[in-house]
Amino acid sequence: MGAGKPASMDESTSISRTATLAGFTQAVATTHGVHLRDLAPMTTLHVHTRNSLYRIIVSAGDAVLVEGGEFFPNLTPAHFSGASVGGSFLKVGWIGIGLRMEILVEGRRIVTSPVRDISTAGSGSTRVH
Repeated sequence: MGAGKPASMDESTSISRTATLAGFTQAVATTHGVHLRDLAPMTTLHVHTRNSLYRIIVSAGDAVLVEGGEFFPNLTPAHFSGASVGGSFLKVGWIGIGLRMEILVEGRRIVTSPVRDISTAGSGSTRVH
């Protein structure tokens, strides 16, 4: 593309299907996961992402305690936003395999690497998905 020459439609950037609403909706519909509202308060989840292990203790609504990864070295009060592919679309209050968790803490949005596994803690640990 020369200087001062406008970009044409032929020079468009490829967009991932999950970056579209239809693609994100399809990805979420075919992904195993868990909705925090379906869990009893004080349920403890162990969530393995590509890069880290997180311990999430469910409180009420979107309130959680989270520990793990680079940003949560200690158990930290936070708000669980939901699952995304790292873009604009979010399934609120949900953790999904293959999707990223979005967590709000002290006004900062933390986006994890993609989730690989979700299980509950305690005696007789069970896989959630």
